[in-house]
Amino acid sequence: MDMEDLFNRSIEHKAQFWKEQAGEIRWTKFPEQILTDGENGYPQWFADGELNICHLCIDQHIEDGFGDQPAVIYDSPVTGKKSTYTFSQAKEEISKLAGGLISLGLKKGDTAVIYMPMIPQTLFAMLACARIGVIHNVVFGGFAPHELVVRIDDCKPRALITATAGIEIARRIPYLPLVEKAIELAQDKVEHIIVYNRHLTENRHELFEGITDYEDLVQRSEPADCVPVESTHPLYLLYTSGTTGKPKGITRDTGGYATALKFSMKYIYGVAPGETYWAASDFGWAVGHSFSVYGPLINRNTTVIFEGKPVMTPDAGTFWRIISEYKVSVMFTAPTAIRAIKKEDPDGELVKKYDLSHFRKQFLAGERCDVSTLDWFEKHIGVPAIDHWWQTESGWPMLGLMTFDEQYKIKRASAGKPIPGYDIKIFDENGYELDAHHEGYLVIKLPLPPGALLGIWNDHERFFNSYLSQYKGYYFSGDGAIRDEDGYVFITGRVDDVINVAGHRLSTSEMEEIVSSHPDVAECAVVGIDDELKGQIPFATVVVKNGSAISEEALEADIVKMVREKIGAVACLKNVMTVKRLPKTRSGKILRKLIRTLLDGKDFQVPSTIDDEKIIEEIQEKIQLYRSK
Repeated sequence: MDMEDLFNRSIEHKAQFWKEQAGEIRWTKFPEQILTDGENGYPQWFADGELNICHLCIDQHIEDGFGDQPAVIYDSPVTGKKSTYTFSQAKEEISKLAGGLISLGLKKGDTAVIYMPMIPQTLFAMLACARIGVIHNVVFGGFAPHELVVRIDDCKPRALITATAGIEIARRIPYLPLVEKAIELAQDKVEHIIVYNRHLTENRHELFEGITDYEDLVQRSEPADCVPVESTHPLYLLYTSGTTGKPKGITRDTGGYATALKFSMKYIYGVAPGETYWAASDFGWAVGHSFSVYGPLINRNTTVIFEGKPVMTPDAGTFWRIISEYKVSVMFTAPTAIRAIKKEDPDGELVKKYDLSHFRKQFLAGERCDVSTLDWFEKHIGVPAIDHWWQTESGWPMLGLMTFDEQYKIKRASAGKPIPGYDIKIFDENGYELDAHHEGYLVIKLPLPPGALLGIWNDHERFFNSYLSQYKGYYFSGDGAIRDEDGYVFITGRVDDVINVAGHRLSTSEMEEIVSSHPDVAECAVVGIDDELKGQIPFATVVVKNGSAISEEALEADIVKMVREKIGAVACLKNVMTVKRLPKTRSGKILRKLIRTLLDGKDFQVPSTIDDEKIIEEIQEKIQLYRSK
């Protein structure tokens, strides 16, 4: 069966198609209700089914005789540590940590925040929560206390699981002062703070009253069995940037997600059980959830946890060393990582040091991959580099290629074709479907396939307004796209104020709120500009208040510091340019797209609604001055 057959069946016979795919995983109770209307008319999958995803990831493989197979490989160039856990060893720690959570009073339906680095204990914590029906929210370890507070206040966790520190290249990042500050600022008290002490340095002064030691909790607890949950029971919350600045708590189900991930590992990534699969993503992002933890483990693949950077630990050959050392068959990373390697090793000399004979495919996502990077990869690595596209909301690929039968055809700069289950259309602003080669809005006809978001945590109105209100009966992706005559789709970028920095979705409106809070700033605009390495980076243009004596250099330093403190270094805001005024429409709307185009040095048309064309020359002159500094 080829991709076209699979796709057509998934659209024309949805319920039967996904019932068959659900049969590929083990259920405590196999669903009879395959597709229902769900709450508020939003379709749901497998509503009456019951299962436990930790059992699918760990226990079933032990029951099937694969307890001695490596489940998790940990490689940390920044600490010099390596370790491997078999499925049996992983179960021992996960089940006892789950028992520890029960002993603290946590139960099915409670929430827990996980604020940890790229270490095995993060994966264990996620699966321990899933084992007993506790809904986890993993927060990227690079986020500042304010971002942690937003998530705590929204999901109201009974426990926060963290570690003493993360490592950024060679620098230790203490987590506990950040956690302590967040707890102080949060509206509600978090009952239990569980801390994994990494013992990287003497850190007793960082500990505070009321902490539960992770290792003590595991050692003293009895192992807990898997708790069957409803298919629609939330497995996790994952917050993603929204146009209002306040992150949206994307809610993921259990049964539909497990079904979709099993399908994707086989058909999209073409990975056989028992092989080693590596998604080089932080646990705090959607890729880390779907393809560092749940997808590969459900499929009985060995998953790699990498703590380091692609070019600095110790050199730009690190990725190839890991692929060689652990016999990785398929890898997934962001184009930013490959661009960084290309920059450091343009002639591919470091690649030649390693045996990559078992390496079959490289998947790229998170941002569009440029053709020159694809060319470099093909020349020096010699395996297919396959760009594909999806969102935190979908949980698994929406556009891509079905590589299971090796008959796929790559079209460079394209994100592939619609994946089975995703009935994708390109609409104009009035909701009419566009012909090939016309840019419009990428939308998906409901129902979305299994694994897509259940909604936004405790906020159906925002869910409806963000995704379902633009075109009746369709999910609005927020991305622009073009489809060609062969059905390949080319993503042209966000149509809202969310930008993509090295695969991380960040809200420019959230940054604007921080920038505008500076006492010398009258108004501002933050836009995403092109960056050779990261794809996009934020750039702030500001108008200072009359009478302000602050220098541009001092203002830039202040704002960079403020954004770093409020969001974290991941925001990557380093450019702040003062201007006399911002370009606006006659009705007073800031022309952000024009600002972005001017900063990128691209051709532009003067908007017919601009209130004063002279401002364009003013900004162009200022850009030249700013860049000549």
